[in-house]
Amino acid sequence: MKAGTDLAQIASLVGDPARANMLAALMNGGALTASELAAEAGVTLPTASAHLSKLSTGGLMRMTRQGRHRYYALADHQVAGMLESIMGVAASLGPKKVLPGPRDNAMREARVCYDHLAGERGVAMFDAFVGRGLLAVSGEDVGLTERGTAFFCDFGIDIAAMQGRRRPVCRSCLDWSVRRSHLAGGLGAAVLERFVALGWARREKNSRVMHFTPPGRAGFERMLRDDAG
Repeated sequence: MKAGTDLAQIASLVGDPARANMLAALMNGGALTASELAAEAGVTLPTASAHLSKLSTGGLMRMTRQGRHRYYALADHQVAGMLESIMGVAASLGPKKVLPGPRDNAMREARVCYDHLAGERGVAMFDAFVGRGLLAVSGEDVGLTERGTAFFCDFGIDIAAMQGRRRPVCRSCLDWSVRRSHLAGGLGAAVLERFVALGWARREKNSRVMHFTPPGRAGFERMLRDDAG
């Protein structure tokens, strides 16, 4: 058999139900302890530790120490994007569920996908940026236009610093609930960070849900319009 990490190895890591629950719990971009992840997965701490070792060795998680504690997080944005895409396939091909409750409605409207905005608002934002000529889409490639560069700089985002990093400035990410693309990459993360800094949105505690404030909703809607200034 060919040596090295391949599709089957990655699939086997994600495919275990306990490990899948652990990975999903980290899709908010945060870090959790082994005990917290054990609770998320519904397994004992020794079993969770074994799973975490496999996920870390496989490159899907990273571990950091703070004092006596060890914290686990997703390895990077690429892992988060892969998980979001798998969730989209699962939602499309999996068994039909009963009508979701209010919490699911909130997740569908606006949530964090690792470090960028997802859900209906994330998809609407991506579509508006493309429609306004701020982003250019060619097949799978997403690029920032000159007009977009000026707009986002005015919005308080340092595009120049972003362009010097290894992470792509713009990337599309398949949204599992809407099943269309939202904005990922460095720009997607910076836009969400800016929303929080402006007080437009806040993250629900222990959840991926993002709640927009009334001023935030108004500002967000202005941003989507061609006449936004």
